[in-house]
Amino acid sequence: MKDTMSEVLNHQQIKKKITRMAYEIYERNLNSKGVVLAGISGMGRILSDLLAAELKAISPLSIEQTEVILDKVHIASEEVKLTRDIDLQGKTLILVDDVLNTGKTLVYAMKPFLDEELYKMEIAVLVNRSHGLFPVRPDYTGFELSTTLNEHIKVDFSGDNYFVHLH
Repeated sequence: MKDTMSEVLNHQQIKKKITRMAYEIYERNLNSKGVVLAGISGMGRILSDLLAAELKAISPLSIEQTEVILDKVHIASEEVKLTRDIDLQGKTLILVDDVLNTGKTLVYAMKPFLDEELYKMEIAVLVNRSHGLFPVRPDYTGFELSTTLNEHIKVDFSGDNYFVHLH
């Protein structure tokens, strides 16, 4: 059986989703001392970079970034690390990932922030597959897509032609 891929989002659609998500983040965080985007290593970090650039272009919000580094294969036994320490007191932390599958990765990505005195913690994802096995729901979603567990979502932010495919 041939592995077929169907396009879910093209470059222009992804750019529009990111712009919309940035405006939503701005609107919901007008009174925050600042926003910290914490991108999960890989495509989550790249999405975080794209959101940060858009937020800086459209808002006066103080935007900071860090990367959450974790081993998705050995998620429970490996340490979750940040690329840089940031003062989070009174700020909004937004965990960013490309695809929300079961919620497991995002739950573990929260570990370094649980002892911080945040104003609030939110979640931003480009694609939400709605297969929640963990109590995680995104606050900002680019695209909602119901899939089977056997289907896979591929997000690619490389080059000048971003895409999201289902296969």
